[in-house]
Amino acid sequence: MQTEDLQKRITVDPDVMVGKPTIRGLRITVEQILKALAGGLTVEEILEDYPELEKEDIKAVLFYVSELVTDEQVFALK
Repeated sequence: MQTEDLQKRITVDPDVMVGKPTIRGLRITVEQILKALAGGLTVEEILEDYPELEKEDIKAVLFYVSELVTDEQVFALK
């Protein structure tokens, strides 16, 4: 799947989930999926919990977040 296609899966609408990034306009946020992954759920378990999602949606979440931190810089305090 192309990067551009992944980007289209993440949507932001002020009328859906208070404007948080969601997956394809569904009421499932990027944050929910990240927390599920961080909590140890597998992609398969997430897809079982959210049958409206597709495997590419999980890839889109990870790509979206990776883009957010791409230019992040951490400076050491002296």
